[in-house]
Amino acid sequence: MTDFSKTKDMFHLPEGMIYLDGNSLGPLPKTAAARIARTVTDEWGEMVITGWNRAEWMAQPSTMGDRIGRLIGAAPGHVVVGDTLSIKVYQALASAIDLVPDRKVILTDSGNFPSDIYMAEGLIKSLSRGHELRVVAPEDVAAHIDDDLAVLMLTQVDYRTGRMHDMADLTQRAHSAGAIAMWDLAHSAGALEVDLAGCDADFAVGCTYKYLNAGPGAPAFIYVSPRHAATVRPALSGWLGHEAPFAFDLDYRPGAGIERMRVGTPPVLQLAALDAALTIWDEVDMSALRQQSIALTEQFIVGVEAACPDLELASPRDPEQRGSQVSFRFAQGYAAMQACIARGVVGDFRAPDIMRFGFTPLFIDEGDVDAAVAIIAEVMQKRLWDEPAYQRKARVT
Repeated sequence: MTDFSKTKDMFHLPEGMIYLDGNSLGPLPKTAAARIARTVTDEWGEMVITGWNRAEWMAQPSTMGDRIGRLIGAAPGHVVVGDTLSIKVYQALASAIDLVPDRKVILTDSGNFPSDIYMAEGLIKSLSRGHELRVVAPEDVAAHIDDDLAVLMLTQVDYRTGRMHDMADLTQRAHSAGAIAMWDLAHSAGALEVDLAGCDADFAVGCTYKYLNAGPGAPAFIYVSPRHAATVRPALSGWLGHEAPFAFDLDYRPGAGIERMRVGTPPVLQLAALDAALTIWDEVDMSALRQQSIALTEQFIVGVEAACPDLELASPRDPEQRGSQVSFRFAQGYAAMQACIARGVVGDFRAPDIMRFGFTPLFIDEGDVDAAVAIIAEVMQKRLWDEPAYQRKARVT
């Protein structure tokens, strides 16, 4: 059983701040600065280019991938880290499409993160092979899985409401229809128990800067099922996905297994931050984390609903159907969130009217929840949000 009082002490949390936005950007692990400094001074500074071998920089995407793999139910050797999430979405979808060349429909839902949809639209235009992106309501996905489907492309947890798809059921339905199942774990990895192998998912992608706490701009990861890993075609045939990068062949030959899904140079400084973050995660029991997440979100919902009748719950009430976040609807949600932030409760806003609060048991406890509810109640009951300064929208909401 993970001791969350100990993990909370492993993060730098600004004095007086209740940070309920770890689902958007995780806070700084206390060891990360020293870990990055060591990479800069001892490795880059003293080893210079020999660090690729002596500090094992080149191996880090795979070793980090295996550590993430434990958190998402992936067997060793089937997750690799690098590049951005959008690039990994493009990679996975392009490879998935190739596995079902006789079909043209890609199915997603309107709760998917827009960037995933943008990447799918761009890929379809580039291929110009008659593919169709079909976007349906989240609750209608199952009804649209049929024999025309090529790829089911879903984000497991809705970034706005926290609504959670049943990965095992929808993957099974896709497979029964002869389709490929691809999952975005941006709001799942580090938030709840994921079992990619048990669910028989074909592909999965995710980021490391949210619940995994690797810092702004931290690299993404990609998972490929063992049944596809040795044969899948990497649409982005990057140098480091080559079978022998330093042979400098002019023709591309894909690397073995998950290595073929590597593209660009490993982001060594960001991987140092990820290493520091994963040192915490290496000791976390995901079942215990999920139980604590449910307890905290339930406590928060009860408290807010009792004190703030103007806020409408946007997340599923059943904790088994939501991720590790709680969202409320309010017409003046942006201003209300700014008023909360000004008083030390940091969540975020998602258009058009969602006030979003993330719960990370690694550094949020019951006392934080009670204190946050009291501040939100004050903001709502006293209409503290109704000030011009809180109405002006910043570039990042």
